[in-house]
Amino acid sequence: MPEIEFLSIFQGIATLVASEPLILVSRIALIALGIVFVYLGVKGTLEPLIMIPMGFGMSSVNAGVLYLSASTTGTLFIDPTASDPIQLLEILQIDFLQPIYTFMFSNGLIACLIFMGIGVISDIGFMLIAPFRCMVIAVCAELGTLLTFPIAVAMGLPYNEAAAIAMVGSADAPMVLYTSLLLARDLFVPITIVAYLYLSLAYAGYPYLVRVMVPKELRGIKMDQTTIPNITKGEKVTFAVITSTLLCLLFPVAAPLFMSFFLGIIIRESGVKQFVEFLGGPVLYGATFFLGLLLGVLFEASTILNPKVIVLLFLGITALLLSGIGGIIGGYIVYWASSRPFNPVVGIAGVSCLPTTAKVAQKEVHNANKFAVILPWAMGASISGVISSAIIAGIYVTLLR
Repeated sequence: MPEIEFLSIFQGIATLVASEPLILVSRIALIALGIVFVYLGVKGTLEPLIMIPMGFGMSSVNAGVLYLSASTTGTLFIDPTASDPIQLLEILQIDFLQPIYTFMFSNGLIACLIFMGIGVISDIGFMLIAPFRCMVIAVCAELGTLLTFPIAVAMGLPYNEAAAIAMVGSADAPMVLYTSLLLARDLFVPITIVAYLYLSLAYAGYPYLVRVMVPKELRGIKMDQTTIPNITKGEKVTFAVITSTLLCLLFPVAAPLFMSFFLGIIIRESGVKQFVEFLGGPVLYGATFFLGLLLGVLFEASTILNPKVIVLLFLGITALLLSGIGGIIGGYIVYWASSRPFNPVVGIAGVSCLPTTAKVAQKEVHNANKFAVILPWAMGASISGVISSAIIAGIYVTLLR
C-alpha cells in the first residue's frame, strides 16, 4: 500500500504550511475576518445583503487554496485573469463562479443589473417634489468624490486610481465597481470591498455625524406635507426618458448606468407587475448576492498585501466622511434659502445609497421629534444623489480612461 502523507490529502493545510509567513498570517486573518463579517451580517450590525455572502466567500477562498501544479497554487473558485469567453472555452476553465465572473462581473454588467433593480424600487416622484432643492443637496453631498481626488493624488496615486477610490464618497458601491473596472482594473477588488465595508460602517456612523452637526431643535423641524404636489405617472415617465437620453448624450461612457436606472423607473411606473417583481426581486437581490460572494472570493491574501490597500482604507473613509459633511452643509443651504420650513437633516440623504441614508435621516428626526416626517424629501435627495454620482463617474471616466 503506497504511503500517504497527511498534507497530500488536506491540501488547504498543505498550502497554508508551505506559504510564506506573511501569506500564512494574511490567509488566517482573512478567514477570521470573513467569519466575523458573516456573524455581524446575521446579527444585523453590518448590511446582511452584502456582508453575509462576501464574508462567506472570503473565508472559503482563503481556506480552499490547493496545488494546481507542482509549483503553482490557486483555487477552483475563479481565475480573474481569464475573462475572454473564447479563452475559457479553449482551456475549459469553467470553475465554480467563473462563468458569473466572466459574463456579469468583469464587464460591469452586474452593476447595471443592480441599478435596474434600484430604479424599480425608487419613486422618482419624491425627487420631483422639489427637484432644485434635491439636486443642491446631492451636489453638495459629492464633496467626498471631489475632494478625495486631489488628496489621493497628493498621496501618490495616479489620476485614474485616485478617481476610482474617490467614488467611494458617492456611497454607491455598484457605481464604485463600475468606475474602478474602467479606471483601475488592478485595484477594483480592494476598492469595491473598501466601499462595501465602509458603507456598512458609515450607516452606523452617520447618525453621530448628524447629531454633531445639527442641533436637536433643528433636527426636530416639521416639514409641511400639505405642499407636496401630486406627481402624475406621465410626468415621471417623461422626466425619466428625457433625463436618461440627455445624460447618455452628455456622458456616453456612463450610459449603461443611466439607462439601467431610468429603465427601472419607467418599468415601475408602467405597472407591468411581472417586470416589477422580477427586477425588484430576483434580479436585484440575486445580483447583490453574487456581487458580495464574488468580492469575497476575489479577496485572497495576496490582495490585502498590496501596499496600496492601507492608502485605500484611509481614502475611502475620508471620502465618505466628507460626503456626509457636504450633504449636511447642503441641507443647511436649503434650510437658510427656503421660504418654507426645511429640516437640514435631509442633507445626509444626499449621500446616495437608497434607501439607507434616507432612513438614517428619518430615524434621527423621529428621535428629536416623533411627529416630524421628512422621508419623502430624504428619498428625493437620495435619488438625486444617484444621478449626481453617475454624472461625476461619467466625468472621471471620460477624462481619465
